[in-house]
Amino acid sequence: MLLYLIATVIAAATYYYIQCITFWRRQGVPQGSIKYTIVELINFFLQKKPLAESIQLNYNMFPESRYTGVYSFGAPILMIRDPDLLKDITVKNFDHFPDHTNIISEVAEPLWAKNLFALKGQRWRDMRPILSPSFTSSKMRSMFVLISECAQNFSHYYLKKDEQIIEVELKDSFTRFTNDVIATAAFGIKTDSLENKENQFYVMGKALTSFATGFFNAFKLVLLILFPKVFEIFQIGIFKKEVTTFFIDLIDSTVKTRKEKKIVRPDMIHLLMEAQKGLESKEVQVEDNSFAAQTEADLGKAVQQKDLSNLDIAAQALIFFFAGFETVSALMCFMAYELAINPDIQQKLREEIEETLENCNGELTYEALLKMKYLDMVVSESLRKWPSAIVADRECTKTYTIEPKLTGEKPVVIKKKMAIWLPIYGIHRDPNIYPEPEKFNPERFNDDNKANINPYTYLPFGLGPRNCIGSRFALLEVKTVFFYLLQNFALVPTQKSQIPLKLSAINFSLSTEGGFWFGLEKLKQ
Repeated sequence: MLLYLIATVIAAATYYYIQCITFWRRQGVPQGSIKYTIVELINFFLQKKPLAESIQLNYNMFPESRYTGVYSFGAPILMIRDPDLLKDITVKNFDHFPDHTNIISEVAEPLWAKNLFALKGQRWRDMRPILSPSFTSSKMRSMFVLISECAQNFSHYYLKKDEQIIEVELKDSFTRFTNDVIATAAFGIKTDSLENKENQFYVMGKALTSFATGFFNAFKLVLLILFPKVFEIFQIGIFKKEVTTFFIDLIDSTVKTRKEKKIVRPDMIHLLMEAQKGLESKEVQVEDNSFAAQTEADLGKAVQQKDLSNLDIAAQALIFFFAGFETVSALMCFMAYELAINPDIQQKLREEIEETLENCNGELTYEALLKMKYLDMVVSESLRKWPSAIVADRECTKTYTIEPKLTGEKPVVIKKKMAIWLPIYGIHRDPNIYPEPEKFNPERFNDDNKANINPYTYLPFGLGPRNCIGSRFALLEVKTVFFYLLQNFALVPTQKSQIPLKLSAINFSLSTEGGFWFGLEKLKQ
């Protein structure tokens, strides 16, 4: 009897799951086979395949289709392949898809749920205009001084080494640099994470950003996806208590000190403190021609946030940390890899650096950095080949219908709470959009070629009003550190260098197995 009951339950569960993962087939949307879908789920759960490879495989499966159906633990997700459809969803019909999917309850993890990325609806619309002034080109000009100081310290640290070629694991080194930048630009404190490797800010930041790394943490996230209400009821957060306490206490003490001593600093905390008082940010326009930089959508005037608490400020500083610490350092690693294995491109970039230094009398300025066309081309191509985000998501807030356009298509109804994916990695490596996509070619972004790029086929920072608010800051970080690095060093492969790279399956973002080991060879001054 017991065996019969167990068999019945298994059969019912199997039938239910198959019904779930054939949803798109019943809607007339192309999707992978049942076997393929189950195998992909197993690979994801056991961390057998990098997420980037899965995204690209799904993207390439139906090359003639405008979209394809995929699943996240049985939940249907529509992957959008067509640039015109991406424009419709992310811009023209933004009111149907204004939010990111967020299953983390504010009760369980307020520090995450209150940040700009996780906020939804009107709360997001209220917060975005408050934060936007922090990331304009004029504000970047103010922050450039802070970033430049960190970048020079980074280069000087290795110049002090006795070796002619210093072998470095770049992911560790670049996360320490980004940590110092975030500490000074967002939290208003100074750290030196190369000299003081175990400083509290870096240790806490590392713990904060490792919540999705490793089998145990990945398993915890899976449980959160499957049983979000359980996490809410028992108030189970995704971060360690001591980590969130550290950042909240840090913001509380910083805000208190600044108010008492009337300290003004060109960073995010200052702007959010101004928002608490209902003050508007005054802007001075500075031209920024970075190809990858995002344009801010007009969401109306920022409303006065009388209820903007220190916890709200901490939450925004937290997402700033997430974006800057992990994704920006990863971009730096992939860009360094490409420069090391393409010495001709590296040399051409170094020549532009030398010319820039000569034109500004040996001292780099913000304006001079933004005028460096080849540097922008190299960064743009790095983001094309190795996008910081593999995929972006949007959640439907009111029923939306994709009308048939191609032969054989049927109307596709996306209901409220369903998600769509923007397959950034797949689009960026589509040979019909970018010929020879595996080749690192900055000339794709020269003045003549970039004018022909469809803006909805280049989306390293997302699309539409919900794009990445910190694109200018990220680009400024990358450009500044490589300027000073290549001024003093040549990036060269060593015996530990992994060429070609092998992507890691244990991280949701782009990473490699075995790290990024390369040499910094001192140049003759």
